[in-house]
Amino acid sequence: MFERAQRPWEVVLLNTLRAGRAAVASASLLAAWFALAAPAAALSVTINGAPVNFAPGPIERAGRIFVPLRGVFERLGASVVYENGTINATGNGREISLRIGSTQASVNGQTQYVDVAPFIVGASTYVPLRFVSQALGASVNWDGANQIVAIFTGGGGAQPPPPPPPPPAASGVTLQNVRPAQGSSVASTRPTISADFSIAVNPNAVRIIVDGLDVTANSTRSTSGFIYAPPSPLQSMQHTVQVTGRDQSGASFSRSWSFTSGSAPRTNSLTLTAPDNGAVVGSTFTVRGRTLPGAHVHIIAGAVAQAGPFAFGAGNYSGDTTADANGNFSQAVTLQTIGGAQIGLTVTSTDPVTNESAEQKRQLRAQ
Repeated sequence: MFERAQRPWEVVLLNTLRAGRAAVASASLLAAWFALAAPAAALSVTINGAPVNFAPGPIERAGRIFVPLRGVFERLGASVVYENGTINATGNGREISLRIGSTQASVNGQTQYVDVAPFIVGASTYVPLRFVSQALGASVNWDGANQIVAIFTGGGGAQPPPPPPPPPAASGVTLQNVRPAQGSSVASTRPTISADFSIAVNPNAVRIIVDGLDVTANSTRSTSGFIYAPPSPLQSMQHTVQVTGRDQSGASFSRSWSFTSGSAPRTNSLTLTAPDNGAVVGSTFTVRGRTLPGAHVHIIAGAVAQAGPFAFGAGNYSGDTTADANGNFSQAVTLQTIGGAQIGLTVTSTDPVTNESAEQKRQLRAQ
């Protein structure tokens, strides 16, 4: 069976119907596009009460207001660089970075997120108004009844910048029994430099600086004090000792004093006869040696983490004795350490006449 040929008036009618359907579909697509990206006709923006006109105008997308890139940044006092889809802005002490199509942003290096990513319409790049304004330190209010976005910058109702962090707490640590004494003059060119702390400190945080030179590595530090014996003669002049660190609570301190050193006709010496370097010792052992008659002998012992500069923690031994008329001395030392622990021993002799020092150190092992 052959199909009947359509009459001319039927052809015209069919073509008219097809055109009507296409027009309806096109109208639906255009309406959806305008609903998504059309400027919010009734929306207005003010900065510190003054109306702001954006060209092109603001766009509402997913419940968020977007405005042209440069219009908002420049009006809020920021400079902006746009390159390869990345927006970098600087202003009001803030650094902001956004990227087209990405909800991840950063403010002063800290990652933040936006509800809707920046986008491009035609030749204009749009950014979220509220996020940008608040990132630059402004406050944003929304007047839904009047369709007004009100932005306030510094002095106009803006949220104040966060207060600066408080300065580090100052410690009440003071230096006691400083040697050589403040303002004193000693004959020795290698005087013992030492002090006691008024309260316990963190020995690993203590730094000793003599005439601007950090001598911490050659000093012995504990929770209660420090001692430094110059390995070479000091110049005959006034010297300044600076001691910095933190106490057990973390509060910082910085203390200093000055003294003058000169030339000395005699030289101090110190010999340890016990214990030998590397010896294994019990919880109580005896330190013996020989130095100048009447010399002041200071002994520090305690567990140390490794060979090198001695920084003793809590539980160390600190004691003093005086050499007899022949220069001999002996002192019992008692420690609470675990077996196999490495023990550091520092013995310092100070000539009572010239204040010149001599020092010996030993690395021992707990039994």
